[in-house]
Amino acid sequence: MRIHLPFQSLSFQSLTMRLLAVTFAVLALSASSMAQLRVSVSFGPPAIPVYEQPLCPGDGYMWTPGYWDWDADDADYFWVPGTWVLAPEAGFLWTPGWWGWGGDAFLFHEGFWGPTIGFYGGINYGFGYFGTGFVGGRWDGGHFFYNSAVWHVNESVIHNVYNERVTINNENHVSYNGGNGGVEARATSQQEEAERGRHIPPVAAQTQHVQAARGNRELRASVNQGRPSIAATEKPGDFSGHVEAAREAGAPYHPPANRGTPTGRPEENPRPAGNAAGAAVHPKDLPPAERPAAPNTGDAKLDQKYQKQQQKLAAQQDKERQKLQAQQDKEHQQYAKQQASQERTQQLEQKHQQQTQQLQQRHTSQTQQMQQRQAPAARAPRGR
Repeated sequence: MRIHLPFQSLSFQSLTMRLLAVTFAVLALSASSMAQLRVSVSFGPPAIPVYEQPLCPGDGYMWTPGYWDWDADDADYFWVPGTWVLAPEAGFLWTPGWWGWGGDAFLFHEGFWGPTIGFYGGINYGFGYFGTGFVGGRWDGGHFFYNSAVWHVNESVIHNVYNERVTINNENHVSYNGGNGGVEARATSQQEEAERGRHIPPVAAQTQHVQAARGNRELRASVNQGRPSIAATEKPGDFSGHVEAAREAGAPYHPPANRGTPTGRPEENPRPAGNAAGAAVHPKDLPPAERPAAPNTGDAKLDQKYQKQQQKLAAQQDKERQKLQAQQDKEHQQYAKQQASQERTQQLEQKHQQQTQQLQQRHTSQTQQMQQRQAPAARAPRGR
Protein backbone atom coordinates (compact mmCIF):
# COMPACT_ATOMS: atom_id res chain seq x y z
CA MET A 1 0.00 0.00 0.00
CA ARG A 2 1.33 3.41 -0.95
CA ILE A 3 0.44 6.43 1.17
CA HIS A 4 0.62 9.86 -0.47
CA LEU A 5 0.59 13.03 1.68
CA PRO A 6 0.24 16.42 -0.01
CA PHE A 7 3.35 18.58 0.26
CA GLN A 8 2.55 21.68 2.21
CA SER A 9 3.76 23.59 5.22
CA LEU A 10 2.57 21.83 8.36
CA SER A 11 3.24 22.33 12.00
CA PHE A 12 4.95 19.48 13.79
CA GLN A 13 1.78 18.79 15.77
CA SER A 14 -0.52 18.64 12.72
CA LEU A 15 1.98 16.49 10.83
CA THR A 16 2.18 14.11 13.78
CA MET A 17 -1.63 13.86 13.91
CA ARG A 18 -1.82 13.09 10.20
CA LEU A 19 0.82 10.39 10.45
CA LEU A 20 -0.98 8.85 13.42
CA ALA A 21 -4.25 8.86 11.49
CA VAL A 22 -2.58 7.10 8.56
CA THR A 23 -0.95 4.58 10.92
CA PHE A 24 -4.25 3.70 12.57
CA ALA A 25 -5.94 3.37 9.18
CA VAL A 26 -3.28 0.93 8.02
CA LEU A 27 -3.42 -1.07 11.23
CA ALA A 28 -7.19 -1.29 10.93
CA LEU A 29 -6.77 -3.30 7.74
CA SER A 30 -5.81 -6.93 8.20
CA ALA A 31 -3.14 -8.42 5.96
CA SER A 32 -5.80 -10.48 4.22
CA SER A 33 -8.03 -7.53 3.36
CA MET A 34 -5.08 -5.47 2.09
CA ALA A 35 -4.19 -8.22 -0.39
CA GLN A 36 -7.78 -8.89 -1.34
CA LEU A 37 -8.14 -6.46 -4.25
CA ARG A 38 -5.45 -6.42 -6.88
CA VAL A 39 -6.57 -4.71 -10.09
CA SER A 40 -9.61 -3.04 -11.64
CA VAL A 41 -10.82 -3.18 -15.26
CA SER A 42 -13.66 -1.35 -17.01
CA PHE A 43 -15.08 -4.44 -18.78
CA GLY A 44 -15.58 -8.03 -17.69
CA PRO A 45 -13.46 -11.09 -18.55
CA PRO A 46 -14.48 -13.82 -21.02
CA ALA A 47 -16.52 -16.81 -19.88
CA ILE A 48 -14.81 -19.81 -18.29
CA PRO A 49 -13.79 -22.14 -21.16
CA VAL A 50 -14.75 -25.82 -21.27
CA TYR A 51 -11.78 -28.15 -20.80
CA GLU A 52 -10.65 -31.45 -19.27
CA GLN A 53 -8.62 -31.83 -16.10
CA PRO A 54 -5.16 -33.42 -16.51
CA LEU A 55 -4.22 -36.38 -14.34
CA CYS A 56 -3.14 -35.56 -10.79
CA PRO A 57 0.69 -35.86 -10.74
CA GLY A 58 0.94 -37.26 -7.22
CA ASP A 59 -0.29 -37.42 -3.65
CA GLY A 60 -0.66 -34.08 -1.89
CA TYR A 61 -1.38 -32.06 -5.02
CA MET A 62 -4.48 -29.84 -5.04
CA TRP A 63 -6.34 -28.60 -8.09
CA THR A 64 -6.34 -24.83 -8.64
CA PRO A 65 -8.83 -24.00 -11.41
CA GLY A 66 -7.98 -21.77 -14.36
CA TYR A 67 -9.12 -18.16 -14.46
CA TRP A 68 -8.76 -14.93 -16.46
CA ASP A 69 -6.14 -12.47 -15.26
CA TRP A 70 -5.43 -8.94 -16.55
CA ASP A 71 -2.30 -7.55 -18.18
CA ALA A 72 -2.36 -3.76 -17.81
CA ASP A 73 0.56 -3.32 -20.23
CA ASP A 74 -1.38 -4.89 -23.09
CA ALA A 75 -4.84 -3.91 -21.79
CA ASP A 76 -5.93 -7.48 -22.33
CA TYR A 77 -7.16 -10.45 -20.33
CA PHE A 78 -5.05 -13.60 -20.41
CA TRP A 79 -5.91 -17.14 -19.33
CA VAL A 80 -4.07 -18.65 -16.36
CA PRO A 81 -4.35 -22.41 -16.97
CA GLY A 82 -5.75 -24.63 -14.25
CA THR A 83 -3.00 -26.68 -12.64
CA TRP A 84 -2.08 -29.03 -9.79
CA VAL A 85 -0.22 -27.40 -6.89
CA LEU A 86 1.23 -28.94 -3.73
CA ALA A 87 -0.73 -27.75 -0.72
CA PRO A 88 1.45 -25.44 1.43
CA GLU A 89 0.22 -27.07 4.65
CA ALA A 90 -1.71 -30.17 5.64
CA GLY A 91 -5.34 -29.23 6.11
CA PHE A 92 -5.22 -26.24 3.76
CA LEU A 93 -7.62 -25.83 0.82
CA TRP A 94 -7.53 -23.40 -2.11
CA THR A 95 -10.15 -20.66 -2.48
CA PRO A 96 -9.98 -19.40 -6.10
CA GLY A 97 -9.74 -15.70 -6.93
CA TRP A 98 -12.65 -14.02 -8.66
CA TRP A 99 -13.76 -10.90 -10.54
CA GLY A 100 -16.58 -8.77 -9.16
CA TRP A 101 -18.29 -5.54 -10.18
CA GLY A 102 -17.28 -2.76 -7.81
CA GLY A 103 -19.73 -0.07 -8.95
CA ASP A 104 -17.51 1.58 -11.55
CA ALA A 105 -15.05 -1.19 -12.52
CA PHE A 106 -14.43 -4.92 -12.23
CA LEU A 107 -12.15 -5.78 -9.30
CA PHE A 108 -10.08 -8.92 -8.91
CA HIS A 109 -10.19 -10.59 -5.50
CA GLU A 110 -7.04 -12.64 -4.91
CA GLY A 111 -7.34 -16.35 -4.09
CA PHE A 112 -5.88 -17.81 -0.91
CA TRP A 113 -5.02 -20.99 1.00
CA GLY A 114 -6.76 -21.71 4.29
CA PRO A 115 -8.35 -24.42 6.44
CA THR A 116 -11.82 -23.69 5.00
CA ILE A 117 -13.11 -22.58 1.61
CA GLY A 118 -14.12 -18.94 1.38
CA PHE A 119 -16.25 -17.01 -1.09
CA TYR A 120 -15.17 -17.11 -4.74
CA GLY A 121 -17.91 -15.05 -6.31
CA GLY A 122 -20.35 -17.85 -7.04
CA ILE A 123 -18.29 -18.61 -10.16
CA ASN A 124 -18.56 -22.14 -11.58
CA TYR A 125 -14.91 -23.02 -12.17
CA GLY A 126 -15.72 -26.73 -12.40
CA PHE A 127 -13.82 -29.67 -10.87
CA GLY A 128 -15.31 -29.38 -7.38
CA TYR A 129 -15.63 -25.58 -7.43
CA PHE A 130 -19.17 -25.26 -8.73
CA GLY A 131 -20.00 -21.82 -7.36
CA THR A 132 -20.06 -22.36 -3.62
CA GLY A 133 -18.14 -24.64 -1.29
CA PHE A 134 -15.85 -27.42 -2.43
CA VAL A 135 -16.47 -31.12 -3.20
CA GLY A 136 -13.12 -32.18 -4.74
CA GLY A 137 -11.91 -33.98 -1.63
CA ARG A 138 -11.25 -33.67 2.09
CA TRP A 139 -8.45 -33.79 4.63
CA ASP A 140 -8.42 -36.62 7.16
CA GLY A 141 -5.62 -37.41 9.60
CA GLY A 142 -3.12 -35.20 7.78
CA HIS A 143 -3.78 -36.83 4.40
CA PHE A 144 -5.89 -35.52 1.56
CA PHE A 145 -8.51 -37.89 0.17
CA TYR A 146 -9.48 -37.30 -3.45
CA ASN A 147 -13.04 -37.51 -4.73
CA SER A 148 -12.54 -39.41 -7.99
CA ALA A 149 -16.07 -38.51 -9.12
CA VAL A 150 -14.84 -34.93 -9.53
CA TRP A 151 -11.04 -35.09 -9.88
CA HIS A 152 -8.94 -37.07 -12.38
CA VAL A 153 -6.81 -39.34 -10.19
CA ASN A 154 -4.83 -42.52 -10.98
CA GLU A 155 -6.18 -44.81 -8.27
CA SER A 156 -3.42 -47.40 -8.85
CA VAL A 157 -0.90 -44.79 -7.67
CA ILE A 158 -2.93 -42.70 -5.23
CA HIS A 159 -4.90 -44.89 -2.83
CA ASN A 160 -6.46 -42.27 -0.56
CA VAL A 161 -9.46 -41.95 -2.87
CA TYR A 162 -13.23 -42.10 -2.52
CA ASN A 163 -16.09 -41.70 -4.96
CA GLU A 164 -18.96 -39.41 -4.04
CA ARG A 165 -21.32 -38.43 -6.83
CA VAL A 166 -22.07 -34.73 -7.08
CA THR A 167 -25.22 -33.18 -8.53
CA ILE A 168 -24.29 -30.01 -10.40
CA ASN A 169 -27.04 -27.39 -10.59
CA ASN A 170 -24.85 -24.63 -12.01
CA GLU A 171 -24.14 -24.81 -15.74
CA ASN A 172 -23.25 -21.12 -15.94
CA HIS A 173 -19.86 -20.25 -17.46
CA VAL A 174 -19.98 -16.54 -16.54
CA SER A 175 -16.65 -15.55 -14.99
CA TYR A 176 -17.58 -12.52 -12.88
CA ASN A 177 -19.93 -11.52 -10.08
CA GLY A 178 -22.38 -8.61 -10.27
CA GLY A 179 -22.77 -6.00 -12.99
CA ASN A 180 -24.77 -6.63 -16.15
CA GLY A 181 -24.95 -10.36 -16.81
CA GLY A 182 -22.80 -11.32 -13.84
CA VAL A 183 -23.43 -14.04 -11.28
CA GLU A 184 -25.76 -12.94 -8.49
CA ALA A 185 -24.19 -14.40 -5.35
CA ARG A 186 -23.22 -13.01 -1.96
CA ALA A 187 -20.81 -14.33 0.67
CA THR A 188 -22.27 -16.17 3.66
CA SER A 189 -21.13 -15.37 7.19
CA GLN A 190 -19.05 -18.58 7.18
CA GLN A 191 -17.33 -17.59 3.93
CA GLU A 192 -16.58 -14.13 5.27
CA GLU A 193 -15.12 -15.72 8.39
CA ALA A 194 -12.86 -17.91 6.21
CA GLU A 195 -11.45 -14.79 4.58
CA ARG A 196 -10.87 -13.07 7.90
CA GLY A 197 -9.32 -16.18 9.44
CA ARG A 198 -5.81 -17.56 9.08
CA HIS A 199 -4.76 -18.03 5.48
CA ILE A 200 -1.82 -17.46 3.15
CA PRO A 201 -1.58 -15.96 -0.37
CA PRO A 202 -0.70 -17.92 -3.52
CA VAL A 203 2.58 -19.82 -3.18
CA ALA A 204 5.67 -19.12 -5.31
CA ALA A 205 4.79 -21.87 -7.81
CA GLN A 206 1.45 -20.20 -8.47
CA THR A 207 3.01 -16.76 -8.89
CA GLN A 208 5.54 -18.16 -11.39
CA HIS A 209 2.70 -19.95 -13.18
CA VAL A 210 0.86 -16.64 -13.65
CA GLN A 211 4.00 -14.95 -15.00
CA ALA A 212 4.51 -17.78 -17.49
CA ALA A 213 0.90 -17.41 -18.64
CA ARG A 214 1.30 -13.64 -18.98
CA GLY A 215 4.23 -14.15 -21.34
CA ASN A 216 2.40 -16.63 -23.59
CA ARG A 217 0.73 -14.75 -26.44
CA GLU A 218 -1.66 -17.63 -27.20
CA LEU A 219 -3.28 -17.17 -23.81
CA ARG A 220 -4.40 -13.60 -24.50
CA ALA A 221 -8.15 -13.21 -24.88
CA SER A 222 -7.69 -11.01 -27.97
CA VAL A 223 -5.88 -13.92 -29.63
CA ASN A 224 -7.79 -17.00 -28.43
CA GLN A 225 -11.25 -15.35 -28.21
CA GLY A 226 -12.02 -17.13 -24.95
CA ARG A 227 -10.81 -20.58 -26.10
CA PRO A 228 -7.17 -20.96 -24.95
CA SER A 229 -4.98 -23.63 -26.52
CA ILE A 230 -3.52 -24.33 -23.07
CA ALA A 231 -6.48 -24.50 -20.71
CA ALA A 232 -4.88 -26.73 -18.05
CA THR A 233 -1.44 -28.11 -17.18
CA GLU A 234 -0.24 -30.98 -15.06
CA LYS A 235 2.18 -28.82 -13.06
CA PRO A 236 2.62 -25.06 -12.59
CA GLY A 237 4.48 -23.29 -15.40
CA ASP A 238 4.88 -26.45 -17.50
CA PHE A 239 3.29 -25.49 -20.82
CA SER A 240 5.26 -27.96 -22.94
CA GLY A 241 4.41 -31.17 -21.07
CA HIS A 242 0.97 -32.69 -20.61
CA VAL A 243 -1.53 -29.89 -21.29
CA GLU A 244 -5.23 -29.77 -22.07
CA ALA A 245 -6.65 -27.43 -24.71
CA ALA A 246 -10.09 -25.91 -24.27
CA ARG A 247 -12.80 -27.87 -26.07
CA GLU A 248 -14.81 -24.71 -26.55
CA ALA A 249 -15.25 -21.21 -25.22
CA GLY A 250 -17.74 -20.84 -22.39
CA ALA A 251 -19.47 -18.18 -24.52
CA PRO A 252 -18.47 -15.95 -27.46
CA TYR A 253 -16.14 -13.19 -26.31
CA HIS A 254 -16.96 -9.64 -27.35
CA PRO A 255 -14.94 -6.96 -25.55
CA PRO A 256 -16.06 -3.34 -25.95
CA ALA A 257 -15.40 -1.99 -29.43
CA ASN A 258 -13.53 1.00 -28.02
CA ARG A 259 -11.21 -0.99 -25.77
CA GLY A 260 -8.26 -0.09 -28.04
CA THR A 261 -5.65 -2.24 -29.78
CA PRO A 262 -2.66 -2.28 -27.41
CA THR A 263 -0.63 -4.55 -29.68
CA GLY A 264 -0.91 -2.07 -32.56
CA ARG A 265 -2.41 -4.72 -34.83
CA PRO A 266 -6.13 -3.93 -35.38
CA GLU A 267 -6.76 -7.28 -37.02
CA GLU A 268 -6.30 -9.03 -33.67
CA ASN A 269 -9.38 -7.29 -32.25
CA PRO A 270 -11.91 -7.21 -35.10
CA ARG A 271 -15.36 -5.72 -34.53
CA PRO A 272 -18.46 -7.52 -35.80
CA ALA A 273 -19.50 -6.49 -39.27
CA GLY A 274 -21.88 -3.54 -39.26
CA ASN A 275 -20.80 -2.38 -35.82
CA ALA A 276 -20.13 1.34 -35.74
CA ALA A 277 -17.11 2.37 -33.73
CA GLY A 278 -18.02 2.67 -30.08
CA ALA A 279 -21.58 1.30 -30.54
CA ALA A 280 -22.64 -1.10 -27.81
CA VAL A 281 -23.42 -4.62 -29.03
CA HIS A 282 -24.69 -6.03 -25.73
CA PRO A 283 -26.31 -4.48 -22.64
CA LYS A 284 -23.15 -5.19 -20.63
CA ASP A 285 -21.26 -2.89 -23.07
CA LEU A 286 -23.54 0.04 -22.27
CA PRO A 287 -22.31 2.73 -19.88
CA PRO A 288 -24.14 2.96 -16.54
CA ALA A 289 -27.58 4.49 -17.03
CA GLU A 290 -27.81 8.17 -16.22
CA ARG A 291 -30.15 8.77 -13.31
CA PRO A 292 -32.16 12.01 -12.85
CA ALA A 293 -31.09 14.39 -10.13
CA ALA A 294 -32.84 14.00 -6.82
CA PRO A 295 -36.16 15.92 -6.89
CA ASN A 296 -36.20 19.25 -5.10
CA THR A 297 -39.67 20.78 -5.37
CA GLY A 298 -39.69 22.29 -1.90
CA ASP A 299 -42.38 19.81 -0.89
CA ALA A 300 -40.82 16.96 1.11
CA LYS A 301 -43.71 14.54 0.51
CA LEU A 302 -43.74 15.23 -3.21
CA ASP A 303 -39.96 14.84 -3.39
CA GLN A 304 -40.25 11.46 -1.67
CA LYS A 305 -42.98 10.38 -4.11
CA TYR A 306 -40.92 11.40 -7.13
CA GLN A 307 -37.79 9.74 -5.77
CA LYS A 308 -39.68 6.45 -5.38
CA GLN A 309 -40.85 6.76 -8.98
CA GLN A 310 -37.26 7.29 -10.12
CA GLN A 311 -36.00 4.31 -8.13
CA LYS A 312 -38.78 2.08 -9.44
CA LEU A 313 -38.00 3.01 -13.05
CA ALA A 314 -34.25 2.51 -12.49
CA ALA A 315 -34.82 -0.96 -11.00
CA GLN A 316 -37.11 -1.90 -13.88
CA GLN A 317 -34.56 -0.76 -16.45
CA ASP A 318 -31.72 -2.62 -14.73
CA LYS A 319 -33.85 -5.77 -14.73
CA GLU A 320 -34.58 -5.37 -18.46
CA ARG A 321 -30.86 -4.94 -19.19
CA GLN A 322 -30.04 -8.13 -17.28
CA LYS A 323 -32.86 -10.05 -18.98
CA LEU A 324 -31.73 -9.05 -22.46
CA GLN A 325 -28.09 -9.85 -21.61
CA ALA A 326 -29.08 -13.32 -20.35
CA GLN A 327 -31.11 -13.93 -23.51
CA GLN A 328 -28.22 -12.89 -25.75
CA ASP A 329 -25.73 -15.00 -23.77
CA LYS A 330 -28.02 -18.02 -24.21
CA GLU A 331 -28.13 -17.46 -27.98
CA HIS A 332 -24.33 -17.17 -28.07
CA GLN A 333 -24.00 -20.49 -26.24
CA GLN A 334 -26.41 -22.16 -28.68
CA TYR A 335 -24.41 -20.86 -31.64
CA ALA A 336 -21.16 -22.05 -30.03
CA LYS A 337 -22.57 -25.56 -29.58
CA GLN A 338 -23.79 -25.56 -33.18
CA GLN A 339 -20.38 -24.29 -34.34
CA ALA A 340 -22.17 -21.65 -36.37
CA SER A 341 -20.40 -20.06 -39.33
CA GLN A 342 -18.79 -16.65 -39.08
CA GLU A 343 -21.52 -15.19 -41.28
CA ARG A 344 -24.30 -16.46 -38.99
CA THR A 345 -22.40 -15.25 -35.93
CA GLN A 346 -22.05 -11.76 -37.45
CA GLN A 347 -25.76 -11.71 -38.24
CA LEU A 348 -26.49 -12.61 -34.63
CA GLU A 349 -24.23 -9.79 -33.46
CA GLN A 350 -26.03 -7.31 -35.70
CA LYS A 351 -29.33 -8.48 -34.24
CA HIS A 352 -27.98 -8.10 -30.71
CA GLN A 353 -26.67 -4.62 -31.47
CA GLN A 354 -30.07 -3.57 -32.76
CA GLN A 355 -31.80 -5.00 -29.66
CA THR A 356 -29.36 -3.21 -27.37
CA GLN A 357 -29.76 0.13 -29.13
CA GLN A 358 -33.56 -0.17 -29.04
CA LEU A 359 -33.40 -0.95 -25.34
CA GLN A 360 -31.16 2.06 -24.70
CA GLN A 361 -33.42 4.37 -26.73
CA ARG A 362 -36.53 3.13 -24.92
CA HIS A 363 -34.92 3.67 -21.52
CA THR A 364 -33.78 7.17 -22.47
CA SER A 365 -37.30 8.01 -23.63
CA GLN A 366 -38.82 6.64 -20.41
CA THR A 367 -36.47 8.71 -18.29
CA GLN A 368 -37.17 11.88 -20.28
CA GLN A 369 -40.94 11.36 -20.05
CA MET A 370 -40.72 10.91 -16.30
CA GLN A 371 -38.67 14.09 -15.96
CA GLN A 372 -41.27 15.99 -18.03
CA ARG A 373 -44.09 14.71 -15.82
CA GLN A 374 -42.26 15.78 -12.68
CA ALA A 375 -40.93 19.11 -14.00
CA PRO A 376 -44.16 21.22 -13.96
CA ALA A 377 -44.87 20.45 -10.33
CA ALA A 378 -41.22 21.10 -9.48
CA ARG A 379 -41.51 24.64 -10.93
CA ALA A 380 -44.90 25.45 -9.38
CA PRO A 381 -44.72 28.11 -6.62
CA ARG A 382 -45.35 26.84 -3.14
CA GLY A 383 -48.79 27.53 -1.65
CA ARG A 384 -50.80 26.88 -4.87
